Amino acid sequence: MPEFDYTASAQRTIRMERDAVDSLLTRLEGHFDTACATLIQCSGRIVVTGMGKSGHVGRKIAATLASTGSPAFFVHPGEASHGDMGMITRDDVVIALSNSGNTAEVVTLLPLIKRLGIPMISITGNPDSTLARAAVANLNTGVEQEACPLNLAPTSSTTTALVMGDALAIALLEARGFSAEDFAFSHPGGSLGRRLLLLVDDIMHSGPQMPLVSPDTPLRDALLEMTRKGLGLTGITDGEGRLAGIFTDGDLRRTLDQDIDIRNARIEQVMTPRCKTARQGVLAAEALKIMEDGKISGLFVVDADGKPVGALNMHDLLRAGVV
Repeated sequence: MPEFDYTASAQRTIRMERDAVDSLLTRLEGHFDTACATLIQCSGRIVVTGMGKSGHVGRKIAATLASTGSPAFFVHPGEASHGDMGMITRDDVVIALSNSGNTAEVVTLLPLIKRLGIPMISITGNPDSTLARAAVANLNTGVEQEACPLNLAPTSSTTTALVMGDALAIALLEARGFSAEDFAFSHPGGSLGRRLLLLVDDIMHSGPQMPLVSPDTPLRDALLEMTRKGLGLTGITDGEGRLAGIFTDGDLRRTLDQDIDIRNARIEQVMTPRCKTARQGVLAAEALKIMEDGKISGLFVVDADGKPVGALNMHDLLRAGVV
């Protein structure tokens, strides 16, 4: 028996599904705009339903919508016929998925949806099907052939339905002006939530923990301040309390390479003026970007007047899980 070419099989599947997705580009006129307008005007929630593989895709679409600013949940059509229709209100919109457009369990819900007087959007592979005709907008995700060589297992058709669902979610996200901070409130757990919700104020060293000296401080005393506070840097403040500069471990190494009398030098002679800072109240992730872009390992947080209110370094970001 000849050895099977798994790679060739995978390449054929990928090409077929890619071509199926490409075909969606010509089917968006009219119905897609109507679907989006219906969803954006929904004062309740988006209820997604589907049976079998369409149901699995529907669960993902509902999850994507919910996490991008469009409250949504999935209802199994079989369970809906046995009590779960009570989860759907007159303020909602239904998205029904069915490749054939005639799935019995989903079609059974049509009279109930009509009785509630709520709009339905269908995602089907057959624009002449029962679901397509009953919908205010039908998104045609039909394919000429499944990637399955038997043309039986839902493959290309589930991919196109999934992509159409993503297209809906992203169009709504952009129309709503959904921000990264909005996204964070839907994802408070794990590293994503930490990156998007944690502020510099939550992790910075403030008050007496801040290493600060005046411009005329001897360099040796500034080094002692750095050692005591353990952040690898010290800030230099002017007479009005504004941050005039910074001195870091890296500055110390560069100072040692210069012809400077370390025992008699003042910190203002070797500090870095006009240093990188983060504004009070910004995301810790933004402070991380400032550090990465500037190739620095620490910075000060300043208020609107340029006065230091805190300091942090890369270790603080690591401990907080931002990196």
